[in-house]
Parts: sequence; structure tokens; C-alpha cells
Amino acid sequence: MSENEIITTQADRLKELLKQDDSHHTKIISITSGKGGVGKSTISANMAYMLSDMGYKVGLLDADFGLANLDIILNIRIKKNLVDVLNNKCSLADIIIEIKNNLILIPGDSGDEIFKFDDDILAEKFLSDAEKLLGDLDYLLIDTGAGISKSNQAILAESDEIVVVTMPDPSAITDAYATIKVCSKFKKSVNLLLNFVKNEKEGELIYKKIAKVADDNIDSLDLNYLGSLSRDLLISKCSQNQLLFAKDYQNSLSFFELSEIIRNLIEKLEHKLLTSKRRSFALFVRRLMDRF
Repeated sequence: MSENEIITTQADRLKELLKQDDSHHTKIISITSGKGGVGKSTISANMAYMLSDMGYKVGLLDADFGLANLDIILNIRIKKNLVDVLNNKCSLADIIIEIKNNLILIPGDSGDEIFKFDDDILAEKFLSDAEKLLGDLDYLLIDTGAGISKSNQAILAESDEIVVVTMPDPSAITDAYATIKVCSKFKKSVNLLLNFVKNEKEGELIYKKIAKVADDNIDSLDLNYLGSLSRDLLISKCSQNQLLFAKDYQNSLSFFELSEIIRNLIEKLEHKLLTSKRRSFALFVRRLMDRF
């Protein structure tokens, strides 16, 4: 059985589990990092594209409020975003961008105004629209900002899964560990993904070093290793030309490696699905607002 067939089989099994629940369950996955420049947004965009190709309905939320850039990666233009919706300048339907079948982008903003919103009437309208328009998402992938700001922590705390992205750089590894330590205050399990590694062995070695420090200093944390992406000129080429390797280079090493990472994440979700909380995009935003 090929790699893609294995992933598809696991995806079908997870869909069957979803169907067993008579209320729709959106899995909320935040992709974050301790510092910028580790490829977090590129991974978010390509992962969302691959999940949508597998038949899932996926929403991609640009919550990198300091440097929202998914529109650049996806080669699209945006005029308004979530803050405009909450300020009653447009509707939620006006800002949702369909990237392809089963994949939409929800543009964020370069600021954290969404958390300071206090108009109850407009908020309720927004939440009602969110449930109507986004209530059937299978996955919501959130591209967070780098670091451990208050707004980032709120997003991570309300997510079903956290994926921390880092790279073989001492400062990036230190910042990734700091992020993992903060996440351990509200999550028992955190996922780690290594980017720009020389090879698979280097990725595993760095993971083991981080896991050893975490095991010695953090109580009751399961640090789950999802896998690694090799340093590949193809990824740089795609970034420069606003392409997705998940779309345009499906025979590449990067595509294969990210497929393996998604397979590992799906396996974890299979085990957690029956005991996890019911979620939706609207409920997620409501809980964020309640934190501020």
C-alpha cells in the first residue's frame, strides 16, 4: 500500500468516527513557534491544502497578528479581515476566501483588536454567522504568531492540538522549549515538528534533546514528535514564487515528509476523538472573547 493510500485509509477511519457523533466536531489545531523565521506559515498553508485534498473541509485562520502573511503565501489579495467584521464594516461572508474546494482562508489582522471587542450585539451576530458559515468545518488550522504573548496563549489554550515548529538553531530550539513549557500549563500534550533539518536523524536527535530537558523540568507533559521536514531548495523556490509544494510538487521529498507528519497527527486524533470536547469556530471565538 502506498503512503498516500495509507493516509487516505486513516482519514476515512477518522471520518467514520466523526459521523458517529450527531453534533459536528471541528478539530482546532494551532501551529505555533517560539520565534519567527522557522517556516510556520508555510507549513500551515501546505498542511491545510493537503488535508483538503484528503476530502476534509478545512478552514485556515491567519492569527499571526503581528505579521499576517498567509495571503502572500497563497498568492491572493485581501481587503478586509476579522476586525472589519467585528467593527461592522462588512459581514463574515465578505471576508471568507475560497482557496479551492474544501479549503477556505479566514484573514486575520496585524493587531489583537479581536480580543478587545466589547459590542455584545455585533458579537452575537458574528457568532451566529460563524456557526452558519463555518459550523461544518472538519479542521480549523490556526497560524499563530511567534512567541508567548497573552493573545497567543489564549489561542493555544483553546485549541485541541498544538504543533510547535522549530529548526536546528540554538535560539530557535531555546524559544521552542520556552513555548512548550508555557503550553504545559494548560495542555497535557504538545506536538513538535522540526523544519529545515539536514536529514531525519538530525530531527530525531533534536527532538530527543528537547524531550529530555522537558522530562527533567516539566511535570506530566507528553511531548509528541510528529516528524521533520528536510532543508530543501524547493521550499524556498515555492516561497519566492508564491506556490504550494502540496499542490505543485506532489512527487517531492517535502510532500512525502509532510504527508508522514499529517499521518502521525491523524493517528493521534483518532485516539483522542471519542474523549475530546465538542468544538466549533463560533465557540472557539466566543471562548477567546471571554478570556479578555
